Amino acid sequence: MVTAVSSKRESTLDFFPLTVEFQEKFYATGKIPGGYFKREGRPTNNATLTARLLDRPVRPLFPEGYRFETQIVATVLSYDGTFPVSTLATIGASAALHISDIPFNGPTCGVQIARAGGQFILNPSNQQLEASDMDVIVAGTPNGILMVEGELKFVSEAVALDALKAATESFKPVFAAIEELRKLTGSKAKRPFTPYKVDEAFDKEVRAFLTPKINAALRIRVKQERYAAADAAKKEADEKFVKTVTDKDTAALRKKDLGMIVENLKYEVARAMILDDKVRIDGRDMKTVRAISNEVGLLPRAHGSGVFTRGETQVLGTVTLGTGDDEQMIDSLMGMEKRKFLLHYNFPPFSVGETGRMGGQSRREIGHGNLAERALKPILPDFEKFPYTIRVVSEVLESNGSSSMGTVCSGILALLDAGVPIKGNVAGIAMGLIKEGDKFAVLSDILGDEDHLGDMDFKVAGTREGITALQMDLKIDSVSLEVMETALAQAKEGRLHIISEMEKVISKPRGEISQYAPRIETIKIKPEKVREVIGSGGKVIKGIIEQTGVKIDIEDDGTINIASADPEMTKKAIAIINQIIAEAEVGKVYKGKVVRLMDFGAFVEIMPGTQGLVHISELSNERVRQVSDVVNEGDDIDVKVLDIDRAGRIKLSHKAALPQ
Repeated sequence: MVTAVSSKRESTLDFFPLTVEFQEKFYATGKIPGGYFKREGRPTNNATLTARLLDRPVRPLFPEGYRFETQIVATVLSYDGTFPVSTLATIGASAALHISDIPFNGPTCGVQIARAGGQFILNPSNQQLEASDMDVIVAGTPNGILMVEGELKFVSEAVALDALKAATESFKPVFAAIEELRKLTGSKAKRPFTPYKVDEAFDKEVRAFLTPKINAALRIRVKQERYAAADAAKKEADEKFVKTVTDKDTAALRKKDLGMIVENLKYEVARAMILDDKVRIDGRDMKTVRAISNEVGLLPRAHGSGVFTRGETQVLGTVTLGTGDDEQMIDSLMGMEKRKFLLHYNFPPFSVGETGRMGGQSRREIGHGNLAERALKPILPDFEKFPYTIRVVSEVLESNGSSSMGTVCSGILALLDAGVPIKGNVAGIAMGLIKEGDKFAVLSDILGDEDHLGDMDFKVAGTREGITALQMDLKIDSVSLEVMETALAQAKEGRLHIISEMEKVISKPRGEISQYAPRIETIKIKPEKVREVIGSGGKVIKGIIEQTGVKIDIEDDGTINIASADPEMTKKAIAIINQIIAEAEVGKVYKGKVVRLMDFGAFVEIMPGTQGLVHISELSNERVRQVSDVVNEGDDIDVKVLDIDRAGRIKLSHKAALPQ
C-alpha cells in the first residue's frame, strides 16, 4: 500500500519539504519481530534504502518552486519472500501521486533487471538474483531514464547500456496501467500551482549589479575562497538593495528575492561557462580528473588504513578484521540474515566547513555507504579462503564532490594495506551533466557545485575488467541513452586513470595481515564429530576456549575456524580438537586412564570420549583372579588396540603393551 499526501498550506522553507517512508510490517510475512518489545521499531537500513529508491525518481517531477509539505508512505502488508518489493513500492508511489490532485509531472516506472546465462531477466526472483551478474533498478518516465541504482559483477559498459535499454522498453505496460487507474479513479484535476516570481524590475536591477561579481567568483578555483567571494557579492547587494528599504515587509520580501536571484545567477553563469566557454568552475576541461594523492599504513593499530585525496575531497578508509562472532545479525522480512562484510560511511559537518549535530546516521550516510559497499563486494575473497568478518569504515575528512566514490578508493587502499586477498582493484568516479536544449556536456569527476548546479549525478565504480556499481540521479525530466553511453565511456576513462594513480602507491595486498588482527586457522572434521567437539551444553568447546583464549566457530558441515592473535594458542586449540576427534587405530599403543572396573575386565579411556575394554585375560601375562589385583580406577596404563568391531567397540590389551 502506498499513500501520498500534500498539505494545502505553503511552508516557509526555501526547499521542497518531501518525506518518503517505507514501513516493513512483520505480520506481512507471518512473523513476530525480535527484540524485547516485539514490535517494529526504527526503520532498518534496508527500509531506509528502499525509501530513498522511492524518493529519487519522483522528486525531480514536482513543479519548480513547490513548497508544500508532501509525504509518501509505502507499507508492506503482505510478502511471500519470492520477489523484492522495492520496485512495487516505486510503481505504487508513482501511481498514488498520478491519481491524486498533487502537482506531479508523472507517471514514473521502476523495474529491476538481472542477467543470467547472458539473458536479461526483468523483476527477477530472489533465487534468480543469486545466479545473476547484475542487480540493477532503473526508473524513468515515458521520455527516458530518471534513476539508476545497482551492483554488477565486472560487467562491461556495453552490457550495462543494453540492460538500461531493456529496462526502459519494459516501462510501457506499467505506464498504460497507471493511466488506466487514473481514469478509473475519475481523472482528478491537478491543483493549480503558480511558482513565486521575483519582481521583474528588482530582478533586472540586481542582476546588472551582481552578474559580473558572481561571474568572477565562480572562476575562483579554491572552494572556500569561491564561496567567500560569492557571499561578499551578496552582502554588497544586500547593503545596496535591501537595507535601504524602510518598510519591514517589503525589506523581508526583497531579502528573499535577493537570495533567489543569487542562486539563479550561480546556476546560469556556471552552466554558460561549461556549455559556451568550455571551461569548468575550477578551470578543468570536461574529462580531466582532479589531482590525486594516496597514502597507506597511517594508523599503526588499525588492521589496514588508507587515505585517498582527489582535489578538495579527502577520505580516510580503515579495515578491521574479525571472526564469526563479529557478523551482523539482521532480523528482516526475509528472516534472519548474516552479514560478513560491513561498510560504514561517516560524513561529519567539519568536512564541508560547517558545524552541525553529530551522532547517529543520516539517510544520506546510509545511502552513500550502501553504494560503496556494493562497489567493493564483488572483489572480496571467498569466505572459505579468507574466513574473516570484514568491516570498512570511511571517514570523510574534506568534501568537494563525490565522497562516496572517495570511500570506494580509500576502502581499496585500506583492504590492500590490511593484506586482504581481494580479486581486483576498484575505483569510482562521479559524472555530471549540463543540458540546455540539444546542447549537453558530460563532466568527469564533478565538484560539489557542479553537482548542485548541474542536471545529473552519475556514479560509476569498477575494476579494469568491468563495472561493480552504478548510481544515477537526475534533476531534469529524463536523460537519453545517447547521454548515458557518453557518460559510461567517459567514466571508464576516468576510472582507469584513478586506478593507475592508486596503484603507484600500492597495487597488491600485503603479504600478511596485521600483527594486531586475529589469525584464523581453518580445519575440517567429520560432521558427525561436531557434537563431540561442542560437548553437552557446550561444555567441551567452552573448556577449550578457557584453556587457550581463542575464538572458535563451528559449522554443521564440520568446518572449524579458530582465531587468536597468539599463534601458539591456536596450535594448542587445534591439538586439543584433534585429540577429541581422533579415532583409535588397530595396533597402536595408547596411554589411557582406567575409568571403570567390571568382573570381566576394565574400561580404559584412551582419548577424550573414547573408551575400550581390556578383558581380564588381557591385563597380564600371568593368570589374573580379580581385575583389581592389577589395576584400579584412575590408574594410567599403556594399552594396545587389538580390534575395532563394526559397532565401533574397541578391544584393548594391557599385556600386549608390556615390554617383552
